[in-house]
Amino acid sequence: MTGRPFSLDQTLNTLAAWLLALMWILPLVYAVWTAIHPGAYEARFVLTAPLTADNFIAAWNAAPFARYFLNTFLLVTLILAGQFLLCTLAAYAFARFTFPGRSILFTLVLLQLLVMPDILIVENYKTMRLLDLVDTIPAIALPYIASGFGIFLLRQTFLTIPRELDEAARIEGASVLGILWRVYIPLAKPTYLAYGLVSVSHHWNNFLWPLIVTNSEETRPVTVGLSIFSAIDSGIEWSVINAATLMTTAPLLIAFLLFQRQFVQSFMRAGIK
Repeated sequence: MTGRPFSLDQTLNTLAAWLLALMWILPLVYAVWTAIHPGAYEARFVLTAPLTADNFIAAWNAAPFARYFLNTFLLVTLILAGQFLLCTLAAYAFARFTFPGRSILFTLVLLQLLVMPDILIVENYKTMRLLDLVDTIPAIALPYIASGFGIFLLRQTFLTIPRELDEAARIEGASVLGILWRVYIPLAKPTYLAYGLVSVSHHWNNFLWPLIVTNSEETRPVTVGLSIFSAIDSGIEWSVINAATLMTTAPLLIAFLLFQRQFVQSFMRAGIK
């Protein structure tokens, strides 16, 4: 009985995958270790070290994280609601209507994917200053309301929906927006879920633009608040800093673990391999 033939490529790929996994997991393991142990064990890995939640309590009391979390929740909710509205209407138009310049306009939408948001920071800041919105949550959200990626993803999903469903809905007296609401949006729920996770995770972790356009605790999201909290001259221990980092990343990690299967399947259904 012969075993599987030795494959050098497969062995190297497996080793590389394990190496990348270790490189990703080790900083997380260190953060968890320091967060749940006293500061004296930051660089000492003793299995019998006592567990503690004091680092989380100290981090929560050292900065207004409750306000930061509220600001971030309002921010990602505002962005996601605006993106769902605009991307749905635009994707529906590109998928089901024929009008002059449709191909050109859709090409311009795709070109947005090639433009890094950091390039537009100066112009965006000028616009927010003209609108007198600097240091407000809408100022953080407005540059991201229209998403080329969201339009493309929903358009691909809408194209897979049979046109016979449109005709059946028209026979029942549904309007154009009624067809969108009753037919297209319910069938695209997995795509909305996947895109929602992508949008929320991106804007939850966004740092540079919120840092530039906010000046006070009343508008700072968790990323900016965490960076100020963990400044070198703050005198905070690494165990407390890592506890604060875990607090800010835990919601995203939990959401991804809960919806990872729907996340992957929805992108495959949308035609992205």
